[in-house]
Amino acid sequence: MTRPPLPPFDAAGAAQKVRLAENSWNSRDPQQVALAYTPDSQWRNRSRFITGRAGIVAFLEAKWATELDYRLIKELWAFTENRIAVRFAYEWHDRTGQWFRSCGNENWEFTPQGLMHRRLASINDHPIAPDDRLFHWPQGPRPTDHPGLSALGL
Repeated sequence: MTRPPLPPFDAAGAAQKVRLAENSWNSRDPQQVALAYTPDSQWRNRSRFITGRAGIVAFLEAKWATELDYRLIKELWAFTENRIAVRFAYEWHDRTGQWFRSCGNENWEFTPQGLMHRRLASINDHPIAPDDRLFHWPQGPRPTDHPGLSALGL
């Protein structure tokens, strides 16, 4: 199985890979998201270590059961032949209605088939008021006319 665009990445391919990942995560479908990773993919997400697609699915199911109305924007930071660095922000609320903006960086490493083998994520959360939310679109992919992180001043 291949998952284009494939390494070695150029600027256009790296940017496309980032947007495809953003769209997938905004689906909030753990099974769909997991298909972008190798069966033995290795993650570090905050202080958690996750291995394999089954672990990814379980992690994402738990994540989206508590991070409600999740909306994510990713932006390409840098790339090399088979690696991409991304910065991101997402907004969500908990069951009490408290909104948060979570910001961070990810480092990705890909196989020649375009599957992500390694994902290292550092993330910080901070509470925000509902009026401070910036990510407003229906569940699913971010509309093409919605501003990205740089345009939003993030």
